[in-house]
Amino acid sequence: MDRPFKADVQARGGGARPPESGFAGSPALPSFIETRGVSKFFSGVRVLTDVSLSFGSGEVHGLIGENGAGKSTLIKILSGLYRPEEGTLLVKGEPVVIRSPSHAAELGVGVIHQEFDLIPQMTAAQNMYLGREPAGRFGVVDFAALYADTRRLLEEVRLSVEPTALVRTLSVEQKQLLAIAKALSWDAGLIIMDEPTAALNGAEIDRLLDIVRRLREGGRSVIFISHHMEEVLGISDRVTVLRDGRVIATRPSSEISESEAVRMMTGKERIQKRLRSGIEKEKTKSSELPVMSVKNFSHPKHFHDVSFSLRKGEIVGIVGLEGQGQRQILRALYGDMRASGEVRIDGVPAALKSPADALRRGVVFVPEERKEEGLCLRLDIEQNLTLSTLKERSAAGVLKFGRAAREDVRRSMSDVKLSTDDPSRMAYSLSGGNQQKVVIAKCLACKPKVLLFSEPTRGIDVGAKEDIYLLIRAFADGGSGIVVVSGDISELLLVCDRILVVHAGRITEEFEAENADREHIMRAMWGLGTEEAKEAL
Repeated sequence: MDRPFKADVQARGGGARPPESGFAGSPALPSFIETRGVSKFFSGVRVLTDVSLSFGSGEVHGLIGENGAGKSTLIKILSGLYRPEEGTLLVKGEPVVIRSPSHAAELGVGVIHQEFDLIPQMTAAQNMYLGREPAGRFGVVDFAALYADTRRLLEEVRLSVEPTALVRTLSVEQKQLLAIAKALSWDAGLIIMDEPTAALNGAEIDRLLDIVRRLREGGRSVIFISHHMEEVLGISDRVTVLRDGRVIATRPSSEISESEAVRMMTGKERIQKRLRSGIEKEKTKSSELPVMSVKNFSHPKHFHDVSFSLRKGEIVGIVGLEGQGQRQILRALYGDMRASGEVRIDGVPAALKSPADALRRGVVFVPEERKEEGLCLRLDIEQNLTLSTLKERSAAGVLKFGRAAREDVRRSMSDVKLSTDDPSRMAYSLSGGNQQKVVIAKCLACKPKVLLFSEPTRGIDVGAKEDIYLLIRAFADGGSGIVVVSGDISELLLVCDRILVVHAGRITEEFEAENADREHIMRAMWGLGTEEAKEAL
């Protein structure tokens, strides 16, 4: 999924507005909610320090920072999950103690979580008014009123589904809009959006940003949290940068650049130039067989006649609009989906009928859904890292785990630059970036010839992203062949040697990344040929 540049968002009317009065850190309109000197501790460790912020009515306020910067803790304080040890909260100028999430909702604070708090087996209407359904005579639910109120709010967010639609039948975008409507059902004056575009494609992102603009125009306050810098700067009026639990800066978004924001978040410059290979590619091309070659690879529903080669030390990117079959190609190469055609590993035919087949041939898959498919969240780092090598560590059915194995675990943790050196940390307690690094380390323990990455940096902060880019480049330079499926064109241009474009289930274009540009890749993604594209642009 490609994401709009800041200029693109502003051109569609979503540009940031400078404050009408006050200093640079002040909202243009009266504050809906303020934090004054708020601090939070866990087990004696300070995770928020003296945070003083105001979120104005009729304002979109961007909140950015690396994982662990304090964003989640601040949001949980505003939504009543945590109480601060120090400082004061004010709602519409009045000091308050937010006792619980339901109390926060009554005060007008609504939260749209990245992982929706919706019940799949219930209807849209039941989810919106759960526990507070309108009652008629004798305390019986007034379904006419329930459906009328639900329909009105669904129309307000432009969601065209029936109040009786089951949530499990809705798309990700529809669930996102339903969550916004649910917040509005509490008459929320402040809506907190945590990574609202993480699972959306380009057109869906545009529609969501349009909803955000209309919420702002209606006088509501929106806190917009995203790891996609161009979205935050494009839609927000002001942006606050958090680092190590402290406010580094609050500025009008029109006065801050992406590179400056990244520097404030991480304390270092952003990787902007393409990561070059340490391997002599021309020599490799002429002297070696491909580590993987794919010919006439087809699935009756998702992709057709896919053919490409991958050499040792090469990173090949695959990109397409949502639903074009690119992710299914990776899953089929990993044996998670049956496909016809020919796959060769080191020149030898490989029947990849299952993930076990793929692993035996040295093909390893890093899925986009790390929590559901990549990790056992209730196991610690050490247990997760050794899951892929249990067979090698067992004899006669008995698992042996001695000093050498523990040294391997610590070496793997160091290789992927985990932010902790404690292998007993539970996987669920790690940030998204560190969870992804554990998944990658687990895959590397299999000593892969081919690494398949699906959306390797989805939902990860900018600092962890750059660590993962450097890891991917290092793996390639170590001799692995790598395929990366990503909807982020900038990401592919940064790390890949070649980029394949998938349209309608077929590879339609191939670009050398060094000479490629975003515009031509986008044309190919939309199925526009060179002449056709010139007429369309």
